[in-house]
Amino acid sequence: MHHTPATAPAAAPPAATAPVTVEDALRSRRSTRAFLPTPVPRSTVERLLGLAARSASNSNCQPWRVHVVTGAAKHALTAALLRAHADDDGRGRDYDYQPGQDGWPEPFRSRRRRFGESLYRDTLGIRADDIGARLCHHRRNYDFFGAPVGIVLTTSRHPQQSALVDAGLFLQALMLAARGDGLDTCPEASLIDFSPVLRRHLLIPDDQVIVCGLALGYADPAHRLNLLRTPREPVGAFATFHGDETE
Repeated sequence: MHHTPATAPAAAPPAATAPVTVEDALRSRRSTRAFLPTPVPRSTVERLLGLAARSASNSNCQPWRVHVVTGAAKHALTAALLRAHADDDGRGRDYDYQPGQDGWPEPFRSRRRRFGESLYRDTLGIRADDIGARLCHHRRNYDFFGAPVGIVLTTSRHPQQSALVDAGLFLQALMLAARGDGLDTCPEASLIDFSPVLRRHLLIPDDQVIVCGLALGYADPAHRLNLLRTPREPVGAFATFHGDETE
């Protein structure tokens, strides 16, 4: 096995132009599913978390907590998650994140189907009946898609449902702050399928709800997965304006 000499310099971050406005960050944010191995300094992660902590929360409760895994800790967690997935053991979620396969009404069912086709068929070239290839891609979730930094977001149970809203605000702020540094992210709901494994490895107390995972790093611009773009509904499809029209 080849080992990089201890004296080898760390790889420089890719020469990507970071967004300079909130609008730039919103327009350029995407779920990145292939990362470069380029490390992200701890000081950078701490600064991004500090920015995300400026998020609004109910009565300023700030119920969020994060567990950051890198290096050997990340490898150990990934190995445990992959074993649990292979053995179909250790499953369990802290909350009902989404309905079952047949529980999606329209228009959500069609949107999910279109996304699946775009990801598996159009981007990866995987047929709908190739369960093995689909499973192989799915397992990449548990390595945070190769990102050097994995984050597990939790929130206190005590504020009840408001804490999940607050955690969502924190998550979005963190993803946008990452774009401000030219970094990319992928929020991961799949990790919470094995919440008992996460809880055991990261020593997460029972009074914390495991909300989701997040991959953080520099996108691999050459990987075909990062060519995927998902559409958004126009404002007129989801917004209802009440009151007088103004210019």
